[in-house]
Amino acid sequence: MKQALQDALDARGYDTLTDVQNAVTAPELTGKDLLVSAQTGSGKTLGFGLAIAPSLLGDADAFEPADAPLALIIAPTRELALQVKRELAWLYAKAGAVLASTVGGMDMRDERRALARGAHIVVATPGRLRDHIMRGSIELGNLKAVVLDEADEMLDLGFREDLEFILEQAPTDRQTLLFSATVPAQIAKLAKSYQNDAVRIATTTGEKQHADIDYRALRVSARDGENAIINVLRYYEAPNAIVFCNTRAMVNRLTTRLSNRGFSVVALSGELSQSERTHALQAMRDGRARVCVATDVAARGIDLPNLELVIHAELPTNQDTLLHRSGRTGRAGRKGVSAMIVPPVARKKAERLLGWAKLKAEWADAPSAEEVSARDDDRLLADPEWTAEIEPSIRATTDKLVAIFSAEQLAAAYVRLYREKHTAPEELSDLSEPAKPRAPFGPSVWFSLEGGRAANAEPRRLLPMICKLGNVSREDIGAIRIQPDASLIEIRESAVKTFTDAIGPKMALEGGAKITRTSAPPKFDKGPRRDGPSGKPKKPRHTDKPASKGTTTPVDWNDAPEPRQKKPKGGKPKPKYEKKPEAPKADAWKPRKPKGDGKPDQDRGPKPPQGKPSSKKNRARQAAAKSGAGARVHRMQKPTKGKPNPGKGRGKT
Repeated sequence: MKQALQDALDARGYDTLTDVQNAVTAPELTGKDLLVSAQTGSGKTLGFGLAIAPSLLGDADAFEPADAPLALIIAPTRELALQVKRELAWLYAKAGAVLASTVGGMDMRDERRALARGAHIVVATPGRLRDHIMRGSIELGNLKAVVLDEADEMLDLGFREDLEFILEQAPTDRQTLLFSATVPAQIAKLAKSYQNDAVRIATTTGEKQHADIDYRALRVSARDGENAIINVLRYYEAPNAIVFCNTRAMVNRLTTRLSNRGFSVVALSGELSQSERTHALQAMRDGRARVCVATDVAARGIDLPNLELVIHAELPTNQDTLLHRSGRTGRAGRKGVSAMIVPPVARKKAERLLGWAKLKAEWADAPSAEEVSARDDDRLLADPEWTAEIEPSIRATTDKLVAIFSAEQLAAAYVRLYREKHTAPEELSDLSEPAKPRAPFGPSVWFSLEGGRAANAEPRRLLPMICKLGNVSREDIGAIRIQPDASLIEIRESAVKTFTDAIGPKMALEGGAKITRTSAPPKFDKGPRRDGPSGKPKKPRHTDKPASKGTTTPVDWNDAPEPRQKKPKGGKPKPKYEKKPEAPKADAWKPRKPKGDGKPDQDRGPKPPQGKPSSKKNRARQAAAKSGAGARVHRMQKPTKGKPNPGKGRGKT
């Protein structure tokens, strides 16, 4: 290993290398093409940085002045490309390397100026790199090494054509390295086409690959998915957490929900600009944000130093995506948790994904509110502030508090302040017990509220308003019946006094709507359903049609009523006009003027008036029949100049 690189590793505190780093830096593999499959978070970036160093530096310990690029690193996403650039920057800093990046979303003019100044290593995304090649902004003639990072993801994103174009422009004697978490058939085909006798290296060794990740499958009811995410975040209280969604719409929805609940959250999806995505990741790194809600593509290859929790808000589509998502945590020897939110309808899918990925997950119910509170108490008691020495700057204030308040008051105040910093957990449905039937409502009193169907009143809008203004719970409210001009509300008899006291003596709700207590329970008419504020009943269905095909009663179609006639728009029936016979066309037929001497070979006579003949032959045959000639008449042939036409049967009478 080059001394400059060894010094950089020592400065970063690298005592030992990972399995993949040791494998790719073996002396016998120097300069050879490699096809490497390794788990996410195993140090692949540092691995290929060390692997290409002999090809780039040769016998020297430092780079010469920068000119055309010597190495090309291609990554599928902008975030991963910029992350690779940061890693290689400190690795090659002591060797004097100049790095440049070409990624989508950045100013292309700045990238062209950086390439024109010269760079030893260029980190790029496929689409933007191809644009620079086609514009002549980058010269690939001096390339000594090409690295495809996350190659399987680039093919999944549709970059195969761009990759083939780029590799065809590079010199054939280059060193080509393909790094990927998985090696499907299309990756093997790409390696066979663009690598020379590549050495296959696989460091994904079964359960060892996932030893640092604790997989958990959390059962929730269908309506508690988002509530369970809040409880999982509160239960673990990880310094950094990623919540994966399948769509951008779900990312926006969940980001808003978590923000409203007091979490410091950022979003990461393809619809954001590069600047917004960069700021979101930086907020996660410097601690301004603790939760990142992201889609699969946007979070590909992200490495956050304190990421300890991954939550699958929606199950991934395949096992590879599950591995890539979970691989954001448990990196470089650190521990992490990968939690799957599994509603009842997704239980079978979750089991299939875990089976295909060869993972073993612990099945349990999502953390309840009681479990989250108990975990908060444990963290409170384990807080190192209890045993820390009292600083002189706060000694006077501490003595004053102890003199004024009791120990119980101080403890209560501390607990309240501690809990105010954390959002309250959510109550989840108990999946272990079947849903209990609702108990009988019991004695009740009915109230009539002004404004019914005519005022667009709906039970889903009235219920929260009544609970809020009347200081009652939804369990104290029975039926809500919307009438044309009023809304009838049933309230439990034991809650009537609380309700009337909260409403006040004016007995009016929002907007001045009066509410009155009925003297007796209303009787609801079971007549025809009313439609709209006018109170008119719905029109009955038409019964003038005969029985359908599937009926067993015989149908006499002679007794069936006449079908309904559609009325014209003007109100009067349109008169029926008989179609007049067409008048015979004028005899405009004239003998055809022959070419040549101007004398026709025969006179066909006038055109018969009946109908339109279908062809010239029929017209000639009809003319001959009318004149009485029994001989067959043939179509005239074009005469020759000066001589009669000797053709067979042509022009003869």
